Amino acid sequence: MTSVLYDAPGPRAIVRSRVLSIVGIIVIAAGLVWLVLALGAPKVSANGAEQPGLWDASRWDVFLDVQVWRTLGQGALNTLRMAAVAAVFALVLGVLFSFGRASDTRWIRLPTTIVLEFVRGMPVLLMMLFILLVFSTGSFWAGVAALSVYNGAIIGEALRAGIASLPRGQREAGLAIGLTPIATRFRIEFPQAFRQMLPIIIAQLVVLLKDTSLSFVVGYEELLRAGLYNLTNFFGSRYSFSFFLVVLAIYLTMNLLLSWLARVIARRTGSRSGGVTPDAKVPPVKPVDPEIVYPAALGNQSGGAGIPSAGGL
Repeated sequence: MTSVLYDAPGPRAIVRSRVLSIVGIIVIAAGLVWLVLALGAPKVSANGAEQPGLWDASRWDVFLDVQVWRTLGQGALNTLRMAAVAAVFALVLGVLFSFGRASDTRWIRLPTTIVLEFVRGMPVLLMMLFILLVFSTGSFWAGVAALSVYNGAIIGEALRAGIASLPRGQREAGLAIGLTPIATRFRIEFPQAFRQMLPIIIAQLVVLLKDTSLSFVVGYEELLRAGLYNLTNFFGSRYSFSFFLVVLAIYLTMNLLLSWLARVIARRTGSRSGGVTPDAKVPPVKPVDPEIVYPAALGNQSGGAGIPSAGGL
């Protein structure tokens, strides 16, 4: 079987592909086993003192303390609080940026383009520090403002691309029924573009949630600062790796849940937004017998040819 872009693999290629896959899996599994054993092996410091491995129970007994989990929980709540507030402002700014970027008025479109390019090219951490030092907003609002502006610019570009991908007939139909250009943009184009770009927007919100860890630098008590800085300084560097793994697991849980939500929303809105959805199984159409549908026509044709019809016999 041959495709337009490539030839289907033959028996030898299939066997070679399976062998390479098995070898790759074995190599990855061996690397993971080696990493686990290496981390669990005891370490000897420069002064000759032996330290237990990272999987030793003495490195994990700190998690029996309830205060540790309270600190981690408070850090996770602070992370979610900053992410939620920044997400709302990012969506609002994204809508405004998309309308300004797609505006027909040049003196609106050009300044918006300049602002978007400047914001997208500026690191989020530098933006946080600039807002904190110049406006003295505090660590929370410095992080919220920087995350809102940066991610709002990305979301705005996604929405603009969604509006640009719509057929021109959508806008022309709105103008034809008497809507103003702004009303056409709000009531016809924007809802379709938003549904079409919803998976991309939620994926960007996942990035926003991860970028809240940058507020560690401006002194905000989020999950990374609470888990890797405060707890490590209090209990000692002996537990640094343990705190690192727990914080990593919490971040992965939050991000995977948000990614799962993005996939669910993408599946449910795919059919309405023109996305890729599973093909619906349409039952085959049974061919219709022409003698049943067109008996009169067949009778007329028979009569015209000199053949008597069944009714005349």
